[in-house]
Amino acid sequence: MDTTTKFITKRSGELVPFDNQKLKRSLERTGAGEKDIQEIIKQVNIRLIDGMSTHKVYQMAYSILRRKSQHVAGKYRLKKAIFELGPTGYPFERFVGELLKYQGYQVQVGKIIKGHCVNHEVDVIAEKENKKFMIECKFHQAPGKKSDVKVSLYIQSRFLDVKKQWKKQPEENLRFHQGWIVTNTRFTEDAIRFGKCAGLQLISWDYPEQGSLKQRIDIAGLHPVTALSSITKKEKQEVLNKDIVLCRNLKPENLLEIGIKEHRIKKIMKEATELIAGNESSFR
Repeated sequence: MDTTTKFITKRSGELVPFDNQKLKRSLERTGAGEKDIQEIIKQVNIRLIDGMSTHKVYQMAYSILRRKSQHVAGKYRLKKAIFELGPTGYPFERFVGELLKYQGYQVQVGKIIKGHCVNHEVDVIAEKENKKFMIECKFHQAPGKKSDVKVSLYIQSRFLDVKKQWKKQPEENLRFHQGWIVTNTRFTEDAIRFGKCAGLQLISWDYPEQGSLKQRIDIAGLHPVTALSSITKKEKQEVLNKDIVLCRNLKPENLLEIGIKEHRIKKIMKEATELIAGNESSFR
């Protein structure tokens, strides 16, 4: 093993050479400046230990970035922020709905739809250009958890049950054109293979290459309240319980209602405003 090269451990347990360019690209996507990026890479390399986990490496980079800029750090920790939308899947459903609204869809969340055999609670219904989509959101709190082929089979069977019903009652408002599955982690290869074959639209954190969840979030510039570093995990949960998912929908009175003091509210709102402004300037 080359002593000049340090190796890091992927979640799978595989040892791979540490790649400065991969870290650089990750930091660039946050809008961090070149000077800060080079300084963070330098600091990470100094502290890097052979065999360190990829999670620990990126946590280290985030910690350094946070000291330099809170709103840029909020963008960098986006993937973790999505995981913090739990423990229930409802905030993730709301977040997916907000993303689709940004893309011009008309959206309904948590609706009951009549099928041929049974009724179905549909996480998100999205409509655009006279086409309606039935969307199931699969939220996982563990990064290594994948949505397997059983999920694809289950969603397809629900879609077919609803399709059979609207063929009996062919009112246009009951018709769905495609089933979707959106997850915050990944799909297994079999799940993707079945999805393609059955005509399902599958969207995961990094799939498909064009139109992945991460790419959609980057383009929209919409970040969940869980991306804020100035509120505690408990406070984030209390905000989510009020059905407030996005930083741009957060108001000082929401924070006051959950018992946060005024001096902290100013700090939190300042971070939220900077995060939103940072997003907007990135996509002009």
